[in-house]
Amino acid sequence: MKHILIMAAAALAALTAAASTPFNGIVTRSDFSPVKGAKVYVNDARRYAKTDKNGRFGLTDVAPGDSIHLIIKKNRYVIPVDSARSMRIVVADEGGIKNATEDPELVDLGFGYVKRREYNSPTSGISGERLVATGRSQLLDALVGLVPGLERKPNGSVQLRGTNSFTGRTEPLYIVDGVIVTDFDSVNLHDIETVEVLKDASIYGSRGAGGAIIVKTKRGR
Repeated sequence: MKHILIMAAAALAALTAAASTPFNGIVTRSDFSPVKGAKVYVNDARRYAKTDKNGRFGLTDVAPGDSIHLIIKKNRYVIPVDSARSMRIVVADEGGIKNATEDPELVDLGFGYVKRREYNSPTSGISGERLVATGRSQLLDALVGLVPGLERKPNGSVQLRGTNSFTGRTEPLYIVDGVIVTDFDSVNLHDIETVEVLKDASIYGSRGAGGAIIVKTKRGR
């Protein structure tokens, strides 16, 4: 029975790793200028990435048979993945997609363009004003009650119910303006622009096994 459980856990871990394989992409025009701010998603329009100033985007759970949905202003294009592991997309000047091909260099980047998949959920986009309104002075205390499933243990540690950890790590990853930190003690609630809580933070590898709490400050805007 013990061997069966170990095998089942290993198989589930393998499936989780496969689901979090990075998918990097770049969107440009025919003159190679980047397409900035385009929305990119696969199956759920509420879970999307946006191209950065260089036209780059990253996703984490793209299956071989999926299609990439690309929204540029009011135009939506659907591009079959067709087993590609990356995508270099060129938008034609007259509209439409000129070509979309796999790029080995993008594949080799690994998680190079993937910081996180954007989530539109009750735990995303909690404003600093809302945190201040709780009357708490510490960020984690303010998040309790605002984030379903977030618990503070008697020893001060934090746990997100619903996370899956094969490494034994249960504490979420703490990130401030893109930098991983050990705690939020130096973060002033009045300096916070938004906070996002991810229960699925597999894009950060084993460090994100317990989820992630991502803080964006006003000075890091």
